[in-house]
Amino acid sequence: MARSLDGLVLAPVADQAPGQVGTRTRFAYHEEDGRIWADYAGGDVVRGYLVGTREGDRLDFRYVQLKQDGTTSSGHCVSTVVELPDGRVRLEESWEWESQEGSGTSVVEQVTRHDG
Repeated sequence: MARSLDGLVLAPVADQAPGQVGTRTRFAYHEEDGRIWADYAGGDVVRGYLVGTREGDRLDFRYVQLKQDGTTSSGHCVSTVVELPDGRVRLEESWEWESQEGSGTSVVEQVTRHDG
């Protein structure tokens, strides 16, 4: 199993559609006893939160966010935790909005002091 996400900061490797999470968004993760949570902000997202569970290298969580235009949205995501050759963590994600139409995949990777 890849190492704990507790205390890690992750960022998307590519921008999603306009008005969504993008490369300027930062996720601050916490993990304890199979539970995960994070707060995130940046780009079009003023504030977002996610909460869920971890079993092995699989995360299952719900997220909710407030965007710059004042709208809110929520959804469900399942992620696989991958440890990169350089020791950083990557999450390979499949997500689906529950408050609106849309679904997709994304990748977020651990940010080091030098890149973010």
